[in-house]
Amino acid sequence: MTARGRLAACLAALSLALAGSARAQTSVSIPSADLSRGPGLMLKGFWFEASASAPAPAVVLMHGCGGAYDRRGVLSQRMVDYAALINQAGMHALVVDSLTPRGEKQICTQRSGTRFITQAHRRLDALSALEWLAARSDVDASRLGLMGWSNGGSTVLAATNERHAEAARAAIKPAFAVAFYPGCEAELRRGYETRAHLLMLVGESDDWTPAEPCKRLAAQAAGHPPQIEAYPGAFHGFDSAAPLRVRTDVPNGVHPGKGVTVGGNPAALRLSREALLKFLASESAVHQ
Repeated sequence: MTARGRLAACLAALSLALAGSARAQTSVSIPSADLSRGPGLMLKGFWFEASASAPAPAVVLMHGCGGAYDRRGVLSQRMVDYAALINQAGMHALVVDSLTPRGEKQICTQRSGTRFITQAHRRLDALSALEWLAARSDVDASRLGLMGWSNGGSTVLAATNERHAEAARAAIKPAFAVAFYPGCEAELRRGYETRAHLLMLVGESDDWTPAEPCKRLAAQAAGHPPQIEAYPGAFHGFDSAAPLRVRTDVPNGVHPGKGVTVGGNPAALRLSREALLKFLASESAVHQ
Protein backbone atom coordinates (compact mmCIF):
# COMPACT_ATOMS: atom_id res chain seq x y z
CA MET A 1 0.00 0.00 0.00
CA THR A 2 1.28 3.47 -0.84
CA ALA A 3 1.87 6.17 1.80
CA ARG A 4 -1.23 7.98 0.56
CA GLY A 5 -3.25 4.75 0.85
CA ARG A 6 -2.04 4.12 4.40
CA LEU A 7 -2.93 7.68 5.36
CA ALA A 8 -6.40 7.42 3.80
CA ALA A 9 -7.02 4.11 5.59
CA CYS A 10 -5.87 5.60 8.88
CA LEU A 11 -8.18 8.60 8.48
CA ALA A 12 -11.11 6.38 7.46
CA ALA A 13 -10.65 4.23 10.55
CA LEU A 14 -10.41 7.33 12.71
CA SER A 15 -13.60 8.79 11.25
CA LEU A 16 -15.45 5.54 11.93
CA ALA A 17 -14.11 5.44 15.48
CA LEU A 18 -15.20 9.01 16.10
CA ALA A 19 -18.60 8.73 14.45
CA GLY A 20 -20.23 7.29 17.53
CA SER A 21 -18.72 9.89 19.84
CA ALA A 22 -19.40 12.99 17.73
CA ARG A 23 -21.90 15.34 19.37
CA ALA A 24 -24.26 17.70 17.58
CA GLN A 25 -22.80 21.16 17.10
CA THR A 26 -24.64 24.28 18.22
CA SER A 27 -23.90 27.72 16.75
CA VAL A 28 -23.09 30.32 19.42
CA SER A 29 -21.95 33.94 19.55
CA ILE A 30 -18.97 35.01 21.66
CA PRO A 31 -18.16 38.65 22.47
CA SER A 32 -14.52 39.47 21.71
CA ALA A 33 -12.41 41.80 23.84
CA ASP A 34 -10.88 43.11 20.60
CA LEU A 35 -11.99 46.75 20.38
CA SER A 36 -9.73 47.72 17.47
CA ARG A 37 -12.74 47.98 15.16
CA GLY A 38 -15.05 49.40 17.80
CA PRO A 39 -17.12 47.70 20.50
CA GLY A 40 -19.51 44.88 19.86
CA LEU A 41 -17.45 42.41 17.81
CA MET A 42 -19.16 39.04 18.07
CA LEU A 43 -17.24 35.92 17.11
CA LYS A 44 -18.98 32.91 15.60
CA GLY A 45 -18.53 29.71 17.55
CA PHE A 46 -19.56 26.06 17.38
CA TRP A 47 -20.29 24.31 20.67
CA PHE A 48 -19.83 20.55 21.04
CA GLU A 49 -21.17 19.44 24.40
CA ALA A 50 -19.59 16.52 26.21
CA SER A 51 -21.74 13.80 27.69
CA ALA A 52 -21.19 14.61 31.36
CA SER A 53 -23.47 14.85 34.39
CA ALA A 54 -21.22 17.30 36.25
CA PRO A 55 -19.33 20.42 35.14
CA ALA A 56 -16.67 19.20 32.70
CA PRO A 57 -13.41 20.59 31.32
CA ALA A 58 -13.63 22.49 28.03
CA VAL A 59 -11.24 23.26 25.17
CA VAL A 60 -11.22 26.20 22.75
CA LEU A 61 -10.23 25.21 19.20
CA MET A 62 -8.45 27.91 17.14
CA HIS A 63 -8.31 27.31 13.37
CA GLY A 64 -5.36 28.03 11.09
CA CYS A 65 -4.92 30.76 8.49
CA GLY A 66 -7.33 28.98 6.14
CA GLY A 67 -10.26 29.53 8.48
CA ALA A 68 -12.72 27.22 10.19
CA TYR A 69 -14.58 26.04 7.08
CA ASP A 70 -14.05 23.81 4.06
CA ARG A 71 -14.69 24.76 0.43
CA ARG A 72 -18.41 24.10 0.86
CA GLY A 73 -18.59 26.66 3.64
CA VAL A 74 -19.28 24.14 6.40
CA LEU A 75 -17.15 23.51 9.47
CA SER A 76 -14.01 21.66 8.39
CA GLN A 77 -13.56 17.97 9.01
CA ARG A 78 -10.44 18.70 11.07
CA MET A 79 -12.45 20.83 13.51
CA VAL A 80 -15.28 18.30 13.69
CA ASP A 81 -12.91 15.35 14.22
CA TYR A 82 -10.92 17.06 16.96
CA ALA A 83 -14.09 18.24 18.69
CA ALA A 84 -15.19 14.59 18.70
CA LEU A 85 -11.83 13.51 20.14
CA ILE A 86 -12.17 16.11 22.88
CA ASN A 87 -15.73 15.01 23.63
CA GLN A 88 -14.49 11.42 23.74
CA ALA A 89 -12.03 12.53 26.43
CA GLY A 90 -14.96 13.83 28.50
CA MET A 91 -14.42 17.51 27.66
CA HIS A 92 -16.60 20.11 25.96
CA ALA A 93 -15.25 21.66 22.73
CA LEU A 94 -15.73 25.18 21.37
CA VAL A 95 -14.57 26.02 17.83
CA VAL A 96 -13.99 29.77 17.37
CA ASP A 97 -14.11 31.53 13.99
CA SER A 98 -11.81 34.58 14.09
CA LEU A 99 -11.97 35.44 10.38
CA THR A 100 -15.48 35.78 8.93
CA PRO A 101 -16.74 38.13 11.68
CA ARG A 102 -13.93 40.46 10.51
CA GLY A 103 -14.76 40.04 6.83
CA GLU A 104 -12.03 37.55 5.87
CA LYS A 105 -12.22 33.94 4.66
CA GLN A 106 -8.49 33.16 4.80
CA ILE A 107 -5.21 34.94 5.50
CA CYS A 108 -2.74 32.29 4.27
CA THR A 109 -1.95 34.20 1.07
CA GLN A 110 -1.33 37.49 2.90
CA ARG A 111 2.19 38.42 3.96
CA SER A 112 2.61 38.17 7.71
CA GLY A 113 3.46 41.84 8.21
CA THR A 114 0.47 43.10 6.21
CA ARG A 115 -2.33 40.97 7.60
CA PHE A 116 -5.53 42.72 8.60
CA ILE A 117 -6.09 40.12 11.34
CA THR A 118 -3.06 39.69 13.59
CA GLN A 119 -2.07 37.60 16.58
CA ALA A 120 -2.96 40.56 18.81
CA HIS A 121 -6.58 40.19 17.63
CA ARG A 122 -6.66 36.42 17.82
CA ARG A 123 -5.06 36.38 21.29
CA LEU A 124 -7.98 38.46 22.54
CA ASP A 125 -10.40 36.10 20.81
CA ALA A 126 -8.89 33.11 22.63
CA LEU A 127 -8.99 34.84 26.01
CA SER A 128 -12.57 35.97 25.37
CA ALA A 129 -13.59 32.41 24.52
CA LEU A 130 -12.12 31.21 27.82
CA GLU A 131 -14.24 33.79 29.66
CA TRP A 132 -17.33 32.65 27.75
CA LEU A 133 -16.64 29.06 28.78
CA ALA A 134 -15.98 29.95 32.42
CA ALA A 135 -19.40 31.61 32.67
CA ARG A 136 -21.22 28.40 31.75
CA SER A 137 -22.65 26.27 34.55
CA ASP A 138 -21.80 23.03 32.72
CA VAL A 139 -18.09 23.93 32.44
CA ASP A 140 -15.40 23.43 35.08
CA ALA A 141 -13.63 26.80 34.90
CA SER A 142 -10.53 25.40 36.61
CA ARG A 143 -9.94 22.99 33.70
CA LEU A 144 -9.98 25.07 30.53
CA GLY A 145 -7.71 24.44 27.56
CA LEU A 146 -6.66 25.99 24.26
CA MET A 147 -5.85 24.05 21.09
CA GLY A 148 -4.78 25.46 17.73
CA TRP A 149 -3.25 24.63 14.37
CA SER A 150 -0.63 26.67 12.48
CA ASN A 151 -1.75 30.32 12.84
CA GLY A 152 -4.13 29.09 15.53
CA GLY A 153 -1.22 27.30 17.19
CA SER A 154 0.61 30.63 17.26
CA THR A 155 -2.51 32.07 18.89
CA VAL A 156 -2.26 29.40 21.58
CA LEU A 157 1.32 30.47 22.30
CA ALA A 158 0.40 34.16 22.36
CA ALA A 159 -2.59 33.59 24.65
CA THR A 160 -0.59 31.51 27.13
CA ASN A 161 2.53 33.72 27.17
CA GLU A 162 2.31 35.85 30.29
CA ARG A 163 4.83 38.29 28.87
CA HIS A 164 1.84 39.66 26.96
CA ALA A 165 0.00 42.06 29.26
CA GLU A 166 -3.45 40.76 28.24
CA ALA A 167 -2.48 37.17 29.02
CA ALA A 168 -0.85 38.09 32.33
CA ARG A 169 -3.83 40.04 33.64
CA ALA A 170 -6.55 37.76 32.24
CA ALA A 171 -9.06 36.78 34.91
CA ILE A 172 -9.52 33.39 33.26
CA LYS A 173 -6.38 31.52 32.23
CA PRO A 174 -6.03 28.14 30.50
CA ALA A 175 -4.83 25.24 32.61
CA PHE A 176 -3.47 23.42 29.53
CA ALA A 177 -2.85 24.04 25.84
CA VAL A 178 -1.93 22.20 22.64
CA ALA A 179 -0.27 23.78 19.59
CA PHE A 180 0.00 21.89 16.30
CA TYR A 181 2.86 23.17 14.09
CA PRO A 182 2.71 26.77 15.37
CA GLY A 183 4.88 29.61 14.19
CA CYS A 184 7.17 30.09 17.19
CA GLU A 185 9.48 32.91 16.10
CA ALA A 186 7.47 35.82 17.55
CA GLU A 187 7.08 34.32 21.03
CA LEU A 188 10.68 33.09 20.97
CA ARG A 189 11.88 36.66 20.35
CA ARG A 190 9.60 38.03 23.06
CA GLY A 191 10.50 35.32 25.54
CA TYR A 192 7.95 32.71 26.55
CA GLU A 193 6.62 32.26 30.08
CA THR A 194 3.55 30.27 31.04
CA ARG A 195 1.82 28.54 33.89
CA ALA A 196 -0.23 26.37 31.53
CA HIS A 197 0.75 22.80 30.68
CA LEU A 198 1.70 23.12 26.99
CA LEU A 199 2.09 20.37 24.39
CA MET A 200 3.60 21.31 20.99
CA LEU A 201 3.38 18.91 18.04
CA VAL A 202 5.67 19.81 15.12
CA GLY A 203 7.02 18.37 11.88
CA GLU A 204 10.78 18.12 11.41
CA SER A 205 10.45 18.88 7.67
CA ASP A 206 7.99 21.78 8.04
CA ASP A 207 9.05 24.61 5.71
CA TRP A 208 6.15 26.90 6.61
CA THR A 209 6.38 27.03 10.41
CA PRO A 210 9.71 25.31 11.11
CA ALA A 211 10.30 23.08 14.12
CA GLU A 212 13.63 24.53 15.27
CA PRO A 213 12.29 27.81 16.76
CA CYS A 214 9.68 25.77 18.65
CA LYS A 215 12.39 23.52 20.07
CA ARG A 216 14.31 26.59 21.23
CA LEU A 217 11.15 28.09 22.74
CA ALA A 218 10.52 24.88 24.69
CA ALA A 219 14.12 24.77 25.91
CA GLN A 220 14.23 28.43 26.97
CA ALA A 221 10.70 28.87 28.35
CA ALA A 222 10.17 30.19 31.86
CA GLY A 223 7.48 28.88 34.17
CA HIS A 224 6.02 25.46 33.46
CA PRO A 225 8.28 23.64 30.95
CA PRO A 226 6.49 22.87 27.65
CA GLN A 227 6.44 19.38 26.17
CA ILE A 228 7.35 19.11 22.49
CA GLU A 229 6.99 16.18 20.10
CA ALA A 230 8.75 16.45 16.72
CA TYR A 231 8.03 14.01 13.88
CA PRO A 232 10.73 13.12 11.31
CA GLY A 233 9.75 13.62 7.67
CA ALA A 234 6.52 15.41 8.59
CA PHE A 235 5.50 18.63 6.83
CA HIS A 236 2.93 21.29 7.67
CA GLY A 237 -0.54 19.81 8.18
CA PHE A 238 0.78 16.31 8.91
CA ASP A 239 -2.45 15.45 10.76
CA SER A 240 -4.60 15.33 7.61
CA ALA A 241 -5.53 13.06 4.72
CA ALA A 242 -4.24 15.51 2.12
CA PRO A 243 -1.46 14.39 -0.24
CA LEU A 244 1.80 16.34 -0.14
CA ARG A 245 1.85 19.38 -2.41
CA VAL A 246 3.62 22.72 -2.70
CA ARG A 247 1.49 25.81 -2.14
CA THR A 248 3.04 28.52 -4.28
CA ASP A 249 0.33 31.00 -3.24
CA VAL A 250 1.76 31.27 0.29
CA PRO A 251 4.28 34.14 0.51
CA ASN A 252 5.54 33.26 4.00
CA GLY A 253 7.63 30.33 5.17
CA VAL A 254 11.25 29.30 5.35
CA HIS A 255 11.90 30.21 1.70
CA PRO A 256 9.73 33.28 0.92
CA GLY A 257 8.52 33.33 -2.65
CA LYS A 258 9.16 29.62 -3.24
CA GLY A 259 6.04 28.28 -1.60
CA VAL A 260 5.53 25.85 1.25
CA THR A 261 4.94 22.10 1.47
CA VAL A 262 1.71 20.84 3.05
CA GLY A 263 0.14 17.42 3.49
CA GLY A 264 -0.42 14.45 5.72
CA ASN A 265 2.02 11.93 7.16
CA PRO A 266 0.66 8.56 8.39
CA ALA A 267 3.21 8.04 11.17
CA ALA A 268 2.99 11.62 12.44
CA LEU A 269 -0.81 11.49 12.34
CA ARG A 270 -0.88 8.34 14.47
CA LEU A 271 1.78 9.45 16.90
CA SER A 272 0.35 12.94 17.34
CA ARG A 273 -3.11 11.54 18.07
CA GLU A 274 -1.61 9.20 20.63
CA ALA A 275 0.32 12.07 22.23
CA LEU A 276 -2.77 14.29 22.26
CA LEU A 277 -5.03 11.69 23.87
CA LYS A 278 -2.38 10.86 26.49
CA PHE A 279 -1.97 14.57 27.24
CA LEU A 280 -5.73 15.15 27.58
CA ALA A 281 -6.05 12.12 29.85
CA SER A 282 -3.24 13.39 32.05
CA GLU A 283 -4.85 16.83 32.29
CA SER A 284 -8.14 15.27 33.29
CA ALA A 285 -6.44 13.08 35.90
CA VAL A 286 -4.47 16.00 37.39
CA HIS A 287 -7.65 17.68 38.61
CA GLN A 288 -9.60 14.64 39.78
